[in-house]
Amino acid sequence: MDIHNSGSRIWEPTFSVTTDVKEKQKKLVEQLTGLISSSPGPPTRKLLAKNLAALYSIGDTFTVFQTLDKCNDIIKNKDDTAAYLSTKLAAVACVGAFYEKMGRMLGSSFPETVNNLLKSLKSAESQGRSEILMSLQKVLNGLGGAAASCHRDIYKNARSLLTDRSMAVRCAVAKCLLELQNEAVFMWTAELENVATLCFKALENSNYGVRVAVSNLLGTVMATALIPKQATVMRQNVKRATLEEVLELMATGFLRGGSGFLKSGGEMLKVGGSVNREVRVGVTQAYVVFVTTLGGQWLERNFATFLSHVLDLVSHPRATQTHVEAVYSRRCVSFILRATVGSLLGEKAQIAAAKDICQAIGKQMKAVEAVVNDTNGENKSGAADVAASQHVMVCALQELGSLVQSLNATASPLIQEPSIGLLETVTSVLLHPSMAARLAAAWCLRCVAVALPFQLTPFLDRCAERLNNLKTSPEAVSGYSFAMAALLGGVHQCPLGIPHAKGKMVVSIAEDLLRTAAQNSRLSLQRTQAGWLLLGALMTLGPSVVRYHLPKMLLLWRNVFPRSLKELEAEKARGDSFTWQVTLEGRAGALCAMRSFVAHCPELLTEDVIRKLMTPIECAMTMMSHIPSVIKAHGAHLKASAAMVRLRLYDILALLPPKTYEGSFNALLRELVAEFTLTDNSANTTTSLLRSLCHYDDSVLLGSWLQETDHKSIEDQLQPNSASGSGALEHDPSSIYLRIPAGEAVPGPLPLGVSVIDASVALFGVVFPHVSYKHRLQMLDHFAECVKQAKGVRQQAVQLNIFTAVLSALKGLAENKSTLGPEEVRKSALTLVMSALDNPNPILRCAAGEALGRMAQVVGEATFIARMAQFSFDKLKSARDVVSRTGHSLALGCLHRYVGGIGSGQHLKTSVSILLALAQDGTSPEVQTWSLHSLALIVDSSGPMYRGYVEPTLSLVLTLLLTVPPSHTEVHQCLGRCLGAIITTVGPELQGNGATISTIRSSCLVGCAITQDHSDSLVQAAAISCLQQLHMFAPRHVNLSSLVPSLCVHLCSSHLLLRRAAVACLRQLAQREAAEVCEYAMSLAKNAGDKENSGIRVGSRRDIHCRHQGVNITETGLEGVLFGMLDRETDRKLCSDIHDTLGHMLSSLAVEKLSHWLMLCKDVLAASSDMSTAAPLGGGKDEESEKKDEMDDDTMFTTLGEEDKSKPSVAPRWATRVFAADCLCRIIMLCENANKAHFDLAMARSAKLRNPKNDLLVLHLSDLIRMAFMAATDHSNQLRMAGLQALEDIIKKFASVPEPEFPGHVILEQYQANVGAALRPAFSQDTPSDITAKACQVCSTWIGSEVVSDLNDLRRVHNLLVSSLDKVQAGKGSSSQLYRESATTMEKLAVLKAWAEVYVVAMKIKKEAEIKPKRAIKNTDDDEEDFGTVDELPPDSLITLVQPELPILSRLWLAALKDYALLTLPAEFASQLPPDGGAFYTPETIDTARLHYRNSWAPILHAVALWLNSAGFNASESPEKAAAAMPNSQKRDSSIMLNQAAGTPSTTKSLPEINKDRMHLILGVSIQFLCSPRPEEPVEHVTSCLQALHTLLDSPCARIHIAEDQLLGVELLSVLHRLLLTWDPPSVQLLVTGVVQQIVRAAQDYLQEKRNTLNEDNIKEKKTCLVLGEGGETGGLEPGKSLVFAAMELLMFILVRHMPHLSPKMSDSPSHVSAKPQLSEESARLVAATVTILSDLPSLCSPAGCMTILPTILFLITRVLKETAVKTVDNQVSPPVSAALQAIKTTVTLPMAKTEETHKQWTSLIRSTLASILEYSQSDGTKSILDEVSMLTAIALFLWSASTEIIGVLSLQNGCINRFKNALNSCDPWVQAKCYQLLLSVFQHTNRALSTPYIHSLAPIMVEKLKAVESNRPNSNTELLAVQEGIKVLETLVALGEEQNRVQLLALLVPTLISYLLNENAFASASTVSKDLHEFALQNLMHIGPLYPHAFKSVMGAAPELKIRLETAVRASQASKAKAAARQPPPTIHSVPTIKLKTSFF
Repeated sequence: MDIHNSGSRIWEPTFSVTTDVKEKQKKLVEQLTGLISSSPGPPTRKLLAKNLAALYSIGDTFTVFQTLDKCNDIIKNKDDTAAYLSTKLAAVACVGAFYEKMGRMLGSSFPETVNNLLKSLKSAESQGRSEILMSLQKVLNGLGGAAASCHRDIYKNARSLLTDRSMAVRCAVAKCLLELQNEAVFMWTAELENVATLCFKALENSNYGVRVAVSNLLGTVMATALIPKQATVMRQNVKRATLEEVLELMATGFLRGGSGFLKSGGEMLKVGGSVNREVRVGVTQAYVVFVTTLGGQWLERNFATFLSHVLDLVSHPRATQTHVEAVYSRRCVSFILRATVGSLLGEKAQIAAAKDICQAIGKQMKAVEAVVNDTNGENKSGAADVAASQHVMVCALQELGSLVQSLNATASPLIQEPSIGLLETVTSVLLHPSMAARLAAAWCLRCVAVALPFQLTPFLDRCAERLNNLKTSPEAVSGYSFAMAALLGGVHQCPLGIPHAKGKMVVSIAEDLLRTAAQNSRLSLQRTQAGWLLLGALMTLGPSVVRYHLPKMLLLWRNVFPRSLKELEAEKARGDSFTWQVTLEGRAGALCAMRSFVAHCPELLTEDVIRKLMTPIECAMTMMSHIPSVIKAHGAHLKASAAMVRLRLYDILALLPPKTYEGSFNALLRELVAEFTLTDNSANTTTSLLRSLCHYDDSVLLGSWLQETDHKSIEDQLQPNSASGSGALEHDPSSIYLRIPAGEAVPGPLPLGVSVIDASVALFGVVFPHVSYKHRLQMLDHFAECVKQAKGVRQQAVQLNIFTAVLSALKGLAENKSTLGPEEVRKSALTLVMSALDNPNPILRCAAGEALGRMAQVVGEATFIARMAQFSFDKLKSARDVVSRTGHSLALGCLHRYVGGIGSGQHLKTSVSILLALAQDGTSPEVQTWSLHSLALIVDSSGPMYRGYVEPTLSLVLTLLLTVPPSHTEVHQCLGRCLGAIITTVGPELQGNGATISTIRSSCLVGCAITQDHSDSLVQAAAISCLQQLHMFAPRHVNLSSLVPSLCVHLCSSHLLLRRAAVACLRQLAQREAAEVCEYAMSLAKNAGDKENSGIRVGSRRDIHCRHQGVNITETGLEGVLFGMLDRETDRKLCSDIHDTLGHMLSSLAVEKLSHWLMLCKDVLAASSDMSTAAPLGGGKDEESEKKDEMDDDTMFTTLGEEDKSKPSVAPRWATRVFAADCLCRIIMLCENANKAHFDLAMARSAKLRNPKNDLLVLHLSDLIRMAFMAATDHSNQLRMAGLQALEDIIKKFASVPEPEFPGHVILEQYQANVGAALRPAFSQDTPSDITAKACQVCSTWIGSEVVSDLNDLRRVHNLLVSSLDKVQAGKGSSSQLYRESATTMEKLAVLKAWAEVYVVAMKIKKEAEIKPKRAIKNTDDDEEDFGTVDELPPDSLITLVQPELPILSRLWLAALKDYALLTLPAEFASQLPPDGGAFYTPETIDTARLHYRNSWAPILHAVALWLNSAGFNASESPEKAAAAMPNSQKRDSSIMLNQAAGTPSTTKSLPEINKDRMHLILGVSIQFLCSPRPEEPVEHVTSCLQALHTLLDSPCARIHIAEDQLLGVELLSVLHRLLLTWDPPSVQLLVTGVVQQIVRAAQDYLQEKRNTLNEDNIKEKKTCLVLGEGGETGGLEPGKSLVFAAMELLMFILVRHMPHLSPKMSDSPSHVSAKPQLSEESARLVAATVTILSDLPSLCSPAGCMTILPTILFLITRVLKETAVKTVDNQVSPPVSAALQAIKTTVTLPMAKTEETHKQWTSLIRSTLASILEYSQSDGTKSILDEVSMLTAIALFLWSASTEIIGVLSLQNGCINRFKNALNSCDPWVQAKCYQLLLSVFQHTNRALSTPYIHSLAPIMVEKLKAVESNRPNSNTELLAVQEGIKVLETLVALGEEQNRVQLLALLVPTLISYLLNENAFASASTVSKDLHEFALQNLMHIGPLYPHAFKSVMGAAPELKIRLETAVRASQASKAKAAARQPPPTIHSVPTIKLKTSFF
């Protein structure tokens, strides 16, 4: 971490103002310098030095020299006591800090200081040495070139310390020299070789830290030697090194190791010592540093040279002395290539690099072929060359494979460019004489095929063909079978798979090889191996393929092994060594294929199959015991083959359930134990599993955290166990087809010797839990004996293996939840384990501790645990040696870890006190490490029980952090772990404010600060995770302003673990506080800018590179850096955390900072457009580039530097671009949830005008389209998918956004060219099916979105679909098949689905056009001419595009539905499936096909329903025509499609039968789906299915079908009911009610038809006709059979869901809230629909049935009326109210009432209904105001429809009259008006008996009301309306009256009317309403006069003043010649009452 960054954190906030500082400076300096001599600890001195330096740099500097002198005096002091040491170190630290901060200001004093430091360097101990070196580094950094005079001295003194025995000192020297080489030219000129030698020596016996530091130095010095920095070159004339020299120097380190290098050559070769592995690994890292420092562009220019150099390393004999060494060297070279080519080069450059690698391979192969074909043997050294070439091949091919795999589909130019010849080159290596090279070539082919899946099938075919042609060449048989196996193994990574037939092809080839193996002894071994390898690879294709070949396989397996014991015995006597070798290889191969079968096809492992497998397996077990005698007889070279058989046997047994081979346990265990106790094995081979069996957290003790570094693949070589890290394909060819373990690039099985032991250990763990106690005891005793017998190194090896086995067994016991056994077994195990706790080997101690914990877990008894704990307590109290103290302290930790806090609670106190004491043992860091580690385990496992010990533990941790020297990094790592564990234990309490908690919290924060400042990255990682925990529990107390910048700095750390920790922490922070995190990160960028300017010099060039790679936070912020990291990082965990972090940031920030995020995505995606230009790869260089190479290197370097800074290191890679495209889709989704304005251009523009900061998505539409277009047309298939997805989202979201400037158009219209262009490439011939399928989806979305109105424009996209439809018709067996058949299924179904969706939309448009009145084509406004209706589609436009294809489509749709129906049958009906598949799927790919059908059936169903409804039921397609329209391959299927058995003649089915089948199909599919739609099913499927049913039931044919079979209807209703229970969306519920209504209507029509026919048949038997309908004579409805019952159930459910208070259960429950919410619009529509259907139900019943259901129905209707009749402002009648009123009318007028039996019941029902309505309409002030009008309407409905004797009951009549009275007196004129209207209809009722009481009681009130109007004229139209309606009623009454009463009646009416007339003066000033009233009155009077002349005259005569008023008014009206409004004459008596309401109920 950069010192300035962390320094500024502490200081700047406190002293921002310089004057403050200057006043207090003197005092501060005194205080701080006083602290120097108070012997501060390491972190304190660091902080102290920082503060003093900062103080001087801000304040005055004149006393700085005094302070410097003081420090120098302390340093000179000869006092060597330990007490004085820390004071000295503090002084040293201060000196360093001063120079670093102030540099040249202290210039004059530096020679003295440096000499002083160097003098004390000689006598200092290791801590002092490292501190002094660190200070020197800072001095050099601060002074830069000014310190030139001291450079030589420093170099001379420092270099000898590079081989210091303290590793910390070596690191410090390396860092110091790294600083020095920036300015000291001699280091990379004259001294270059010496520096290299020194570095090689420093690497001997080094640890990881030293290797990193030294390789950094070596690599940087070499890079500087090659291309020096400008400034230094200007000053001195320097002789520059050439690339050859530099590389030669590096190579000496790689090849010769350290010390032997200066001896003369001859001596060197005599010694022939092996290469030192540590040196080799260090130099490997140095190569990477060297290239990284020079940068990507340098590598691009010099790649060919560099490649040939690196490959030469591997062909050097010294690099490949033994096989394991060769593998190690190969791994190193692969590492160099991967780390440079993989991360420094962009995709273009990588393709160029791949070309170079191809050429290198070709060159090597030519040389090899020359040697192989050279029969005369002229070329003596040839064989050695071939052997060396294999390693070159392996490295080159692996890198080529990795390159292509990382490029993925962007590598396609490599394959398509014939000049490169990649495939030819790689396949030529398949004939290489060496197996390793052949395997590498096969692996490379697998990588190419996985990256470019369209090559997979052609490769397989090519290999198969060559295999057949070259059967006689052993190399060809071996090489091509490797290639085929590798390709088969890669299939699982290709989602589209390979054609099913390829499986058959592989089986036949393999069989052929096995059959012919015996014919030719030269080939028998290769053929046998190849045959079994292919069969093993075949198994990875999974059950769907293997199922077909299983019987054959079982037979082959049985035949490889002897059938009986007799044959086995006989076998031993026969055969020579060669036949035995072939036999053993064959059996190993067979077992290997079995293992692959068991691993990859678990579904096929039935009892029966396992039994058949056991026969050969048991035989193999028996054979094991015979092998030793065979080996004795025929020679030791059979040992390897025998070991291979054992390995395969153990592997397969470990996968099978142990129960299956119980009988063979004894023999098997003997073998296993002999295997890992090395009984017959003279080598001391150790297993590699121990680390993985130990706990992950113990990595700090085992050093296995190296597994988590970037250098893992090479650091593995230095691990202590046998052959560690020497994995290579040739050790086990079968790994070429197995899945690669996570995190590895290439499979690397360990050498056979190790693998067998590993397998035996693993199997031992599986078997042990199933073995009897007696045998367990024997084995454990035997183990102890074995350990005793062995001596020295062998003992260690045996012990390691035994412990791994015991751990494996204990783990097995724990997983099986079984126990260890009785006392003696435990004792034996305990003795074994305890003895190892004192073993000097730390790994064994670790394993013993782990085993102890596991034992405690398995035994689980308190006494046993107590005994174990007590033993360790006693040991720890007495022991003084490091070994037993470490071992037993770990034992305590493990006990707690596995038994947990509860089980070991009573030992907690003792354990903690002992460990706290041990942790203070400063003499032994090892004891401290182990005890602190155990303490952390105990804190972790004890949880809250530990709370009491937190304070003492915390204080110990802090004390140690302040005192332990930083070089003991392990101690600090454990302290970090303890701190984290404590924070977790205290947990949420940390938020508290109590005194103790505050102390704990501040201690934790201080601890974190100290660990954060440590130089070791693991310690820093621990600090970060502690802060992360703290932030989780107490977020307010973690200071993000300092944490976030430090995390950003760590993002470019060279340590993977630190980067991981930083990203994990950022991920957590971003989840909560994304905005703050981004702000603080940006502040880092600003500060960095300031720092550069403030003249602080940037360190070495390596440093610049680091910066440039890492915290190059620019205006793109942290997000930009994270996107950049995605291109460089390969670690899975890290990448997924980066994805999450970006995801969190996106969700919380994208909407506010829209432009910023869109720009980010756009920049990332724009890289793809650069790539696409790189398709033609020119071979030769042009002159320009030649000249460039000759340019002077200085200028080249300056330009290099410039370029490097300005642009990111590599253009975003394809995976990052895919992620960016996904982000784009997420941004669209987030905007959708945020604000409507994002999708409304007009709103967005106005928002932008209001506030320019407003950023809305729709304004970026062109960018969105462009990004989607770039992605959709890329090379990379994944990116194309993501791009098409984005395009679809954009179309869906923006389709309806109007274009404000062109009304009637939408904004997407202008992008139709882009959409078309993005889709076109996806339909080309060579596009993979999944992309074409996606593109079809986008096409249908585009056509269906109705964006484009012009048919010609639509045709472009439409033609793409038409061309695809032709493809679909091409039938199943299309010739050129690249992928598995289900890929074709997917594509065809996608096309059919797309057409279905287009057809559905087309029909919708057509329907709307039919409903809409035709609009005038000509527009009246001239200026709108251009874009008026001229563009408007003719109503059937879209349908005209679909119409021509419909005959074909309908057939294909029906076929697809039929397939789907068959595929959804439950498993037990599998026998009914057609044997040769369906129309679009083959039987082999049935499982994958199901998925594709599941995605596309719904729209197809909807389309079929629409088609059948519009035309289909009348279309019977004659089979002849159908067959003619089909291609040949489908002729055999045509019979299936057309629902006929193939054998029957084709004319059998009539149209009704065909239709019936179609109905069954559609209803079957729908019911099957609706029964249980899976919750993840998209809601569109449910809606499509329901719409399909609705459409279908529109057609009469379907209605009859569903009504005839009542059970079908019932079934459908109950399924719909279930659907409602699980699916909430109102849209679904509305559709369901629609379907229910259709079903009920269908039943109604059918019943009516039946009744009519009955009526015609027997008019006499009227009675039978009426009993028709449900309920029969008794009225009983049977649930499950009754349609009415099913419907009621479902409707009731909907009503209660939306109006819970309807259900008495609900309203009585205590939780019921009385307040009734207003129904939403959707709910209102739903309730209305439900009520309507309810009222239809009685018509389906017989009279008796009616009586059963009516009470419920009437109750529901009246309640709905009561709940929903609420007054609204605009007097709208809500849908539920109008539905309820209509329902009342329907029920009251039912014909059922006419029968005598039910009359009485009927009467009482109607009466009680009316009574309840009257009761409801009583206003009870509490509720929202009732809508009186609706209630009155309801009452009026009863009055019109029911007979007098029912309603004429007095109480009801009075109630009704009261309601009308209230309404007449209402203050709301609207209510009055409506009331008058209703009364009018009541008064006109034909039944006088009913109307008379109403007239008598209500007419007088009306007359009064109307009279009163004269004095209170109406003020509004509504009031006027009320008066008008009232007058109408009076007129009607006059008309109804008898002749003799007419005068009296008119005497009421005429004066009232005349009173409304105005006199002339008043008329002029009156309001319009008043005038209207006047006009109305006048008209009416004029009309009444002529009607009743006689009566009128007598009335007028009686009152002369009326006459005068009337005459005046008439005159005035005639005079004004007002246009007589053609008023309708008022109604005369109608026989039928009429009523006009807003909603018509009739």
